[in-house]
Amino acid sequence: MIAIILIVFGLCLGSFLNAMVWRMHLGKDWVRGRSECDNCGHRLSVADLLPLFSWLALGGRCRYCKQSISWQHPAVELAMAGVFVASYYFWPGGVLGAGQGILFITWLLSSVGLMALLLYDLRHMLLPSHILYPTFAVAAAGRLVYILRYSDNVAHSFWLLALSLAVASGVFLLLFYVSRGRWIGFGDVRLGLITGTLLATPAKSFLMIFLASLLGSMFALPAVAAGRSKMSSRIPYGPFLIAATAITLLFGQSFITWYQNHLL
Repeated sequence: MIAIILIVFGLCLGSFLNAMVWRMHLGKDWVRGRSECDNCGHRLSVADLLPLFSWLALGGRCRYCKQSISWQHPAVELAMAGVFVASYYFWPGGVLGAGQGILFITWLLSSVGLMALLLYDLRHMLLPSHILYPTFAVAAAGRLVYILRYSDNVAHSFWLLALSLAVASGVFLLLFYVSRGRWIGFGDVRLGLITGTLLATPAKSFLMIFLASLLGSMFALPAVAAGRSKMSSRIPYGPFLIAATAITLLFGQSFITWYQNHLL
């Protein structure tokens, strides 16, 4: 039952994110504005806005102008639902553990902002401040409540959090200043505030950066080899950081434990 509720919420929020990112980029009101077709501008009815089902029922085409509706819409909806359900089933220690419910809800809320950032960066090579800062506020508030209420050693938890932020954001801040913004954008520095807060330990933040670099290489190198891009081509790094954060949050501690037991 919980999984079904999470799927419904994920699909609905994914649909909202598609509209929000589109309106935000065009400078439109993304809170009160009415949804409309990307091609003909016709205002959409409620029947046109059912997440995933409307796209399937319409055969991927606008009811009014018959132009194709981007596959991005169902893909984002399914991805958001997948994040919610996977997070529920693979949450370390289970969502009912002491204080884990707070961290789980914090992650779900933060993941909505992170998905918006991922989508915006993929489409427009930008991580907007008006998505970054609210998402960081949610992540920080949830982490603060967890530490103050459930941590056995509050000072130590804050120390680990500070180190996590130093890794997740500080490394990119150093790269930004050394390269004068040529190697990495300042949006990735601010994104590190969110990822570092969610992961909350330096070991997980290091793992996140390693996985993001690995994912980025797996994407970029085949494109260079095939001649579709050059080594100097710009690619959005935010999506890889966000994907790596999700992987690390759900599975990172198992990898870290295995590494400590077998390789150190």
